[in-house]
Amino acid sequence: MNRIIAAAGGAFALAISLTGAAKAQDFINVLTGGTSGVYYPLGAGLANIYGEKIEGVRTQVQSTKASVENMNLIQEGRGEIAFALGDTVAAAWAGVEEAGFPAKLDQLRGIAAIYPNYIQIVASKDSGITDFAGLKGASLSVGAPASGTELNARAIFGAMDMSYDDLGKTEYLPFAESVELIKNRQLDATLQSAGLGVASIRDLASSLPITMVAVPAEVAEKLGAPYIAATIPAGTYDGQDADVPTVAVSNYLVTSAGVSDDLAYAMTKELFENLDTLAASHQAATLIKLENALDGMPIPLHPGAERYYREQGLLK
Repeated sequence: MNRIIAAAGGAFALAISLTGAAKAQDFINVLTGGTSGVYYPLGAGLANIYGEKIEGVRTQVQSTKASVENMNLIQEGRGEIAFALGDTVAAAWAGVEEAGFPAKLDQLRGIAAIYPNYIQIVASKDSGITDFAGLKGASLSVGAPASGTELNARAIFGAMDMSYDDLGKTEYLPFAESVELIKNRQLDATLQSAGLGVASIRDLASSLPITMVAVPAEVAEKLGAPYIAATIPAGTYDGQDADVPTVAVSNYLVTSAGVSDDLAYAMTKELFENLDTLAASHQAATLIKLENALDGMPIPLHPGAERYYREQGLLK
């Protein structure tokens, strides 16, 4: 009888142990953007790194409508790490209703500033558009509705003393769909907020002659942080023979207050210790620097990330 009780007790203990192990296993859902943008390939690369380097984790990459949706999903506990534009993160933390946040998203916590998004306005050569004023009366896609790209578009139009009412037609479409319409002569131009060399614009430039439309430097001065003046270097896309001035906005990796300190620490550490591997996913990763990780962070750092930065001497 004692042996039977002991055996039953051992089986019960094993069941508890296995249950504990299952609960200890972490899951990381990486929230990205559309598959033709930069967030998605970088997110897939990051998920692979986490799956290989962080013991006991399972990873998933989720394609989303990007910044605004990502912040709402993080708030709801439906993702462990997300890509987002700096102005969107700031609006989410403040609870700016017109940006898609009726209430303050108080669960957001910072992991790192990563690379800048460049505002890239591309028109077909046939459209005859050569400058920003030339968009008046033209058809333009400004990104998916209430996306980070569309928030950027609204801000830039305002700084140029223009609005969507000045356009002949306004489309609210993701990057790849915008490009397809331009290829089919159903759209004049697209505004895309993304890393340099984004796949959608590379595809368009390889299909027909394009014009990169400049955004004057004074727009960055007018808008202020997190916008900065930037340049799209000549040769970034086929047929782009000269540097093109524009504005840029920093991207951030954001997590939730509900993510454990240990997991947030590991996600931060493996990001910066595997940048060469991540760069194989997309060239935008070459712009991610540890020394810039805290630049302009619009929300509180996660304590796990903070621990890593203290180890690296970025925080005292």
